[in-house]
Amino acid sequence: MSRTAYVFPGQGSQSVGMGKAHYEGNAAFARRVDQANEILGYDLKGILFEGPDEVLRQTEHTQPAIFLHSVALFETLDARPDMVAGHSLGEYSALVAAGAVAFEDALRIVRRRGQLMQEAGSINPGTMAAVIGMADADVERICAEASAATGAIVVPANYNSPGQLVISGHETAIDEAIERLKAAGCKIAKKLAVSGAFHSPLMQPALDGLRAGLESLAIAAPRCPVYQNVTATAVSDPEALRTNVLDQLLNPVRWTQSVLAMQADGATTFVEVGPGSVLQGLLKRTVTGVELLGHS
Repeated sequence: MSRTAYVFPGQGSQSVGMGKAHYEGNAAFARRVDQANEILGYDLKGILFEGPDEVLRQTEHTQPAIFLHSVALFETLDARPDMVAGHSLGEYSALVAAGAVAFEDALRIVRRRGQLMQEAGSINPGTMAAVIGMADADVERICAEASAATGAIVVPANYNSPGQLVISGHETAIDEAIERLKAAGCKIAKKLAVSGAFHSPLMQPALDGLRAGLESLAIAAPRCPVYQNVTATAVSDPEALRTNVLDQLLNPVRWTQSVLAMQADGATTFVEVGPGSVLQGLLKRTVTGVELLGHS
């Protein structure tokens, strides 16, 4: 029996102007965007449609912008997912798509998450680096060696697709890891322009700040399983969903493992909903024999 997985992108898929055509051509999409402006109390729509890019790229704006675009677009599709997943921030879009969290509540949490992650990047300065062309186990080993050599933190942060990881941590440890990766024959190891060491222990201030909001968040049993970043397994228990979405801040996004788990559980079609097509690219490098679709 064929099953359809809906997947939602995270930070990095944004672009100025995203959603403008939907806003002008779809009344339901427009209502959600206008509602978001009212809830947040500032002109997120203006940042979405007009930028400038350097403002949209600020984590506190990027996160609610991508979430809003993804959920508003999903709601226009009249879709019935058999399973859902989201990459990092996209996990909040997935929770709304699965009926586990109300749009309004998730939007407020996502805005706060973006603010806290941006602040954590100032409190605990760090960075991230893309690593391409090396086995996961080798990257994990080299991160451990670089941490030991520098006395600083560097850990795998995003398992994006086989042979494509992102590492995260203190800049000194990242630099050491990059040197060691290149010496070990890694094809590409380069730092990314980010505002913090996301999905690493350096995000502890963000976790502390978000905990109270997530503890009071109303979470219902989802209509379909949510494959969560931290576990890469199907989760339906509301309290487990809550714990995992908080723990995600300090732990790696196991996207490769999540995609493979969805395929193993019968997913034959993957539909990406949200700006861009980043996840479709990762899916192509992870699974074969499936249909890949996108709505952006």
